[in-house]
Amino acid sequence: MQLNVISRFGSTGLVVVTDMGRMGLYLLQIIQGCFRVPFRFSELMRQLNFIGVGSLVVIFFTAASTGMVLGLQGYYSLHKFGAEGMLGSAVSLTLIMELGPVLTALMVTGRAGSAMCAELGIMRISEQIDALDCMAVDPFRYLISPKLLAAFISVPLLTVLFDVVGIAGGYVAGVQLMGVNPGSFFDGMQRSVTNHDIMLGTVKSFVFAVLIVWICSGRGFFVHQIKGAGFGARSVSKVTTQAVVLSSISVLVFDYLLTAILI
Repeated sequence: MQLNVISRFGSTGLVVVTDMGRMGLYLLQIIQGCFRVPFRFSELMRQLNFIGVGSLVVIFFTAASTGMVLGLQGYYSLHKFGAEGMLGSAVSLTLIMELGPVLTALMVTGRAGSAMCAELGIMRISEQIDALDCMAVDPFRYLISPKLLAAFISVPLLTVLFDVVGIAGGYVAGVQLMGVNPGSFFDGMQRSVTNHDIMLGTVKSFVFAVLIVWICSGRGFFVHQIKGAGFGARSVSKVTTQAVVLSSISVLVFDYLLTAILI
């Protein structure tokens, strides 16, 4: 009985280590693909449209809702201490340093990351990626590196949009609805937000962009090698769910690590 448990534990450990090594090499090949010629600018533009432009609506509504809720809850908490004037500072710092990068990454993971995984998974099980290899076409340069560059450009810009819309939502809820002085709202924001706070949010958004493409595209690319994924359409469905979960957890874990290192 004990030998079976140890054997199962060792087998699982080998699978995890193998998977991590495969994904590490995969990330290196994606980065190398960004510098190989000829680069596919048309695919880059298509991915920018898909990841960036296609996510505008969900980012806008998520940011507006988050900012307005922050404005109301912030007013409720600060009003107890007679510190409503700090509402602008609380809303802007929370959005710029934390909620903006994290919620943007989670929204992009759910909308674009899952689609990347499903697309590459279907290409893998229908042997389209194998066909590229047979034609001596580098699948990393051809398929995946444009996705990485597009996410690297789109996610930070979407994060900026999230921050601006969220702060506007906090202004509407706090100033227009609850009657906080608009001068104190903007003055608190101007005095509390520093370049370091903006840098922290920007670094997070770049790291999250890499994590989303790396994990989501990698699960689809290696769908045929993932233990327990099964075969055919069911395997694509399974690894797509796995990709969204792993990517979301990675974003949250790296959010804490980056905050602990950079704050």
